[in-house]
Amino acid sequence: MYEDTRIGVVIPVYNEAPFIGEVIESVPAFVDRVYVIDDASTDGSWAIIREHAARSSANILTGDGGTARSADGGLEMSRPAEATPQRDTGISAVRHADNRGRGGAVKTGYRLALEDEMDIVAVIDGDGQMDGDVLDEVIEPVYRGEAAYAKGNRLVSGYHWEAMSTWRLFGNVVLTLLTRIASGYWTMRDPQNGFTVIAATTLEELSLDDLYDDYGFLNDMLIRLGARKKPIADVPMRAVYEDEESGIEYTSFVPELSALLLRMFCWRLWVTYGPSET
Repeated sequence: MYEDTRIGVVIPVYNEAPFIGEVIESVPAFVDRVYVIDDASTDGSWAIIREHAARSSANILTGDGGTARSADGGLEMSRPAEATPQRDTGISAVRHADNRGRGGAVKTGYRLALEDEMDIVAVIDGDGQMDGDVLDEVIEPVYRGEAAYAKGNRLVSGYHWEAMSTWRLFGNVVLTLLTRIASGYWTMRDPQNGFTVIAATTLEELSLDDLYDDYGFLNDMLIRLGARKKPIADVPMRAVYEDEESGIEYTSFVPELSALLLRMFCWRLWVTYGPSET
């Protein structure tokens, strides 16, 4: 627990076997529950996730095509008989039967966190690019009530983006500009940063089913929050890259995200400035 606040952390995973174990272990002890969502990985990620879940001291929920089907119809879950207590933070491990995209994995974690009545829900990607040691810094603006949503920002200065390739940096700057226009958050930077924190009360106002399932999820979230004029916060953090490979197919990602930003920009203008019912 963070002060008097229950904290949940969602970790979306797709083929992150070299990194996911370390990512789970890096989650700070003040976190109440970790939701590790394996989005139908084809490598050894699920075995590593189950191993860590089995060492959790709290109730464990694992999904591996087991005995009980969840309400959303695409998730198979079963509960193991026993667990060996080694860690105070509970781990809920879930495996999608089919790949739903990063946004789809995060939404599964969000739903579970709301069911468990978490007060604040963070997202840390399973690829090792996010430092769990700074989670408290990203939580603080939401915990203090200064923001409904907080996210990392690697574009503060050269010190923060020095590990980012020139190509990644260029793409992120362009997407920052486009997402600013689409969302109305004119001082926001680094919209593709997946290190995020949201208040559960804000999450409950959103229709999770309507949120984009793939890599445009982060941009879609910002636009929907912008339409509701929710305060957000950018928290400086350094870019971290090791041997991981991006799962983004840029030939499809760029046109799909461009179309999403244009569509959601028009949507935001309509709901913000369109005719109101009388």
